[in-house]
Amino acid sequence: MKTIKSMKTFIIALVAGVIAISCSSDDDNTPVVINEEEVITTVRVQLVSTAGNVTLESVDSDGDDGPNAPMITITGDIMPNTTYAGTVTFLNETETPAEDITEEVEEEDDEHQVFYTPAAGLNITTEYGNFDGDGNPLGTVFTLTTGDASNGNFTVTLRHEPTKPNTGLADAGGETDVEVTFAVTVQ
Repeated sequence: MKTIKSMKTFIIALVAGVIAISCSSDDDNTPVVINEEEVITTVRVQLVSTAGNVTLESVDSDGDDGPNAPMITITGDIMPNTTYAGTVTFLNETETPAEDITEEVEEEDDEHQVFYTPAAGLNITTEYGNFDGDGNPLGTVFTLTTGDASNGNFTVTLRHEPTKPNTGLADAGGETDVEVTFAVTVQ
């Protein structure tokens, strides 16, 4: 009988101790803010000029981590010696309706930058058209200018938390949210 009574007392004390430990306050620890990486399934570059409009689009329907390769399309002809007004849109089309990630990129403009990188020999230059609150490039709006006929890769990269200011992608640091390469021809 004494053993059962002692056992009951021990179990009650053990349960009370576990409850006391699990309910302890962790107020002295600063909570960690988790900024989850966005899912970007679609990158759409729209180029508008008097010579005609061009759309460069990459759709990765299963996201970056899925097994399917992105579908890349180019609609329209990129003309030589032409200036285009450009915009880039980032979408998460795994949701219905699609989530426009561009809005978040523009709201958090000090934490993002879009880089446009033409391969050597591709007669394309770009210039930023919008900036963050500190006057550093953002790049969801830009100007694309072509020279003589050429072809090559044109890469669009969205960086999260790059070093600003920077001299380009090479010293920007940060993490790549999405990067897409288009094989383009200036005709």
